[in-house]
Amino acid sequence: MRKGSCCMFSSGVIGALLLVSGIALFVSGFFQTLIHNKLKREITLTEGSKVFATWKNPPPPVFMQFFFFNVTNPDTFLKGEAKARLTEMGPYTYREYRPKHNVSFVENGTMVAAYTPKYFVFVREKSVGDPSVDLVTTVNIPAVAVMNRLKGAGFWVSSGISMYMGSIGTTMFMTHTVDELLWGFKDPLLTRLRTIRPDTDENFGLMLNKNGSDDGEFVYHTGEQNYLDFGRIFTWKGEKMLSFWKTNQSNMINGSDGSAFHSFLTKEERLNVFTPDLCRSIHMRFEKEVEVKGIPAYRFTPPRAVLASGKNNPENQGFCLTPKQCLDDGVLDVSVCRKGAPVVVSFPHFHLGDEKYANAIEGISPVHEQHQTFLDLNPTMGVPVRAMKRAQINIHLDRVTGFPMTRNLNNTIFPIVFLNESVVIDDASAARIQKLLLVVTLVSHFPLIIIALGVILLLVSIILAIRFYQNKPSAKKDTSYAPVSGKADDQDEKNGTFIGMTSVDKS
Repeated sequence: MRKGSCCMFSSGVIGALLLVSGIALFVSGFFQTLIHNKLKREITLTEGSKVFATWKNPPPPVFMQFFFFNVTNPDTFLKGEAKARLTEMGPYTYREYRPKHNVSFVENGTMVAAYTPKYFVFVREKSVGDPSVDLVTTVNIPAVAVMNRLKGAGFWVSSGISMYMGSIGTTMFMTHTVDELLWGFKDPLLTRLRTIRPDTDENFGLMLNKNGSDDGEFVYHTGEQNYLDFGRIFTWKGEKMLSFWKTNQSNMINGSDGSAFHSFLTKEERLNVFTPDLCRSIHMRFEKEVEVKGIPAYRFTPPRAVLASGKNNPENQGFCLTPKQCLDDGVLDVSVCRKGAPVVVSFPHFHLGDEKYANAIEGISPVHEQHQTFLDLNPTMGVPVRAMKRAQINIHLDRVTGFPMTRNLNNTIFPIVFLNESVVIDDASAARIQKLLLVVTLVSHFPLIIIALGVILLLVSIILAIRFYQNKPSAKKDTSYAPVSGKADDQDEKNGTFIGMTSVDKS
């Protein structure tokens, strides 16, 4: 009996203590703060940290896909008799390797500098054809670039160059293999121009000299002093600001390079990413929650405002260098950083762009799921678990005085190719992140475990108490009978439960 009462009392006291302490720890957030601070110290670009090795040499495979737009009616388009009719050819897929080189710590170890060369290897099984054989008819970009450079040079100069271009067979469209369009070919017009200007490169290719090259030196914050600065770019090519655009806001180098983000992301955040290919920074907003290989993630994607015109988004006013020729929503003129070539970038199929650009071309049909750019980031660690970076290269075609071949052109943004650079976390990395997230979850919810144990012990104590009182023996009332007394006048006896009778002596 005594042993049961001790167990009941002990379980009750311990349960109450666990319940109170668990609630106190949960309200204070002690364990959650503890594990969060530990992660913030671990997720830094410093030697020996959990992420530094994978940041230098990312294990997940990155693929670059090219989708070309083949022109099927170049003659009728040039005559102004029909819209350009395009068919999409692709993907032509390349495995991309991007290890960081010349990694060094600067600014007393608070920042890290690195170069990221990119190497491309063709992957036949992920492609639709042979890039060395498949032919594409597209805009003659070298010719258009030359004509664009001669705007304002005068009618006679332009006419002379136009006749010269005709004599060597230069036309508005050209046909080459996918390999040639990507990695380069010797262009006859550029070869002739080199005799006049020796600094002219006679080769042309959309990815010319980019296999094995880098975008210049980046200097990143390590995140050791402030976890929010993890991976944020400090300088690019030694500069803190760009010089391409009209305003300081447009020239700002904001955010990371898209490969690293700080831990403990929220849905309300505006994620900034600097993209050398676009010659500018863009931002992304939360779209929805997703799951990749069992890892929860937030999907961030560029909103329409990113490539909106200056009239619809004042932040973008600095990207229009010629106010009377500003483009509408969804496209960006990057000729200022493409050696004067009239290159315009957009999302594939003019996704998030003004409808007039897609309507001007047959074969263009934007689909959100197929053409959006997005990042799927685990919010706890900030790790990209899946990403799709999609962009389209276009050429601005317009009438140029002195060049008869352009007389029927009418300010068309002409698609050339769109790129899809994608990555999905590999299985080994996913397993490691899942284990780490499990530890974070258990530690963060440890007070709830304590509360649960406290409740269980209190319930055990209550059950023991009920059983204890049910099994306790009840006291029985004993009834005794007193012997009959001979004292007839005994008042107590007469008033008892019964009266004793005695015989009367008659003598």
